Amino acid sequence: MRFITGCAALAIFFSTPLLANPLIDQLIGATNQFLEQEVQEHIARNGQPARYEIKLNRLDARLRLPICPEDKLSAELESPNIPVGRVTVRLTCNSSSPWRLFVPGQVSLYEQVVVSARPLARNTILNADDLTLQERDTGSLRDKYLVDPQQAIGMRLTRPVSPDSIITFAVIEQNEIVRRGDKVVIRASNGNVSVVMPGEAMESGALGAQIKVRNTRSNREITARVSGAGQVRVEM
Repeated sequence: MRFITGCAALAIFFSTPLLANPLIDQLIGATNQFLEQEVQEHIARNGQPARYEIKLNRLDARLRLPICPEDKLSAELESPNIPVGRVTVRLTCNSSSPWRLFVPGQVSLYEQVVVSARPLARNTILNADDLTLQERDTGSLRDKYLVDPQQAIGMRLTRPVSPDSIITFAVIEQNEIVRRGDKVVIRASNGNVSVVMPGEAMESGALGAQIKVRNTRSNREITARVSGAGQVRVEM
């Protein structure tokens, strides 16, 4: 719960104009001040530069509630659990004439996100030339987005994308450089001794992944780490 202070004239965006009304002014000011603080704290926690816009839905000028003393007025985020996208703020007056009101609104959060620089086909292994950064309203995104092209470079696209499409974790996957059934070279070492053996991958895996492989000489199945295309490594 956050108590509201000094909620007089504050800059805000509205869906429709409002007539001057002391109660409406208080409700608007309190809600906007609360959201300003919540959004700024959210941006600070994320550590990602962003700008934002707050737009409140039109309030009914026919509301008949007593003006609440400032030290008795508090605000809480009713939904969702972060102050981004479609939001509802619960205002509570804890005075001798108590009341509670829900104020809906929209918080647009604009961040630099990774997008496709050109049309890209399914199974494309992404490189730096395939990607760029653009500012988008992340409050409207359902899937987890990327903010650094390095998060996507070397990954494989799971479906085709058009230019300027936001790259999310839903459309990329690790590039499996070893696939189940591939013939692989097993390298085992302990720092002083290195042994090379032929093997077969029993699982698919990306670079650095641990997979099951079968030593085709001994027919023994072991766990090894993918170290390159057709290469796995185990510690002796």
